[in-house]
Amino acid sequence: MKMRFLAVFLVGYAVALGGDGEFDHVVKAIETHYGTKRTHVPFMGLASFAVKVAHPAGTSDFKLALFEDLRIRSERDETDLDHFMQTLYSSSLRPVVRVHSRRDGNATYIYMGDAGKSTRVLIAAFSGTDATVIEVKVDVNTLMKWLNDPDEAGKSFGTEHDY
Repeated sequence: MKMRFLAVFLVGYAVALGGDGEFDHVVKAIETHYGTKRTHVPFMGLASFAVKVAHPAGTSDFKLALFEDLRIRSERDETDLDHFMQTLYSSSLRPVVRVHSRRDGNATYIYMGDAGKSTRVLIAAFSGTDATVIEVKVDVNTLMKWLNDPDEAGKSFGTEHDY
């Protein structure tokens, strides 16, 4: 009986995870555009489940996709990457930040969903032939605290350092 309950729970959990269209859309578009597959991260499902249960630092869900060896057709031009990223966002996620480093060619894009009690934040970072996409569902009050006091965010994640 316990095994049956566990199986039903895990299937239900897997179905619930499948409902996030924007994250999946961005991941599939990167795979198609750059001719690669996301890198498997061991125990990512367990980590995601732990976040759903424990809600560390105001987060209630996260997804992560890592890409290595992107097949870049030519030297990446920031306007081409901007155009590619503009085609990906939907009406439920809006662009908030776009940063390009002229020194090393890195680029970061941050999108946010509508703010209610919680909101989704999607970050896509490109560095050379690698890319990282993460989506986090976070409590809006906690997010506002982080934005007003970045040191507080470091304390929430246990990464506070004295330099």
